[in-house]
Amino acid sequence: MTQNGPNGLQINFSGIGCWLTLIGLAWLIGAVGLGWVVKSALVLFGLIAIAPVIAFIGFRFWLKQRLVQGNCPVCSQPLAGLTTMQTACPNCGTALKATREGFQRATPEGTIEVQAVEVETQAADVNVTEVQTLDVEVRQLPDGDVS
Repeated sequence: MTQNGPNGLQINFSGIGCWLTLIGLAWLIGAVGLGWVVKSALVLFGLIAIAPVIAFIGFRFWLKQRLVQGNCPVCSQPLAGLTTMQTACPNCGTALKATREGFQRATPEGTIEVQAVEVETQAADVNVTEVQTLDVEVRQLPDGDVS
């Protein structure tokens, strides 16, 4: 409904009938003694409105606890992932597992990683370099055996 005021001002009351109907219905329910229905509906609408905010805050907290940033132990490529997630390094292709400390190579159960180091010794005579070979035995201890 449009009305022209004295100064040519137009006032539009379209859609106000819907609001008046809702207010009248709420008043009628309250007058009959069913005010708890209106309060329950308001609480329900409030929960529906606040639930996404709580979910977003919870997701951010979860992500903060689980997100790991570090470098690949093989090629030092910067990586990001979730803890206990296994992935492959995009640079060198090494299988990696994310832990709280960073990224580690993902190796099958029972695999022992050994890093070879070359040791060079010199004899008393400075001109003679002698290379000795050391034999090393590597064995895996059974679980629970610490020695």
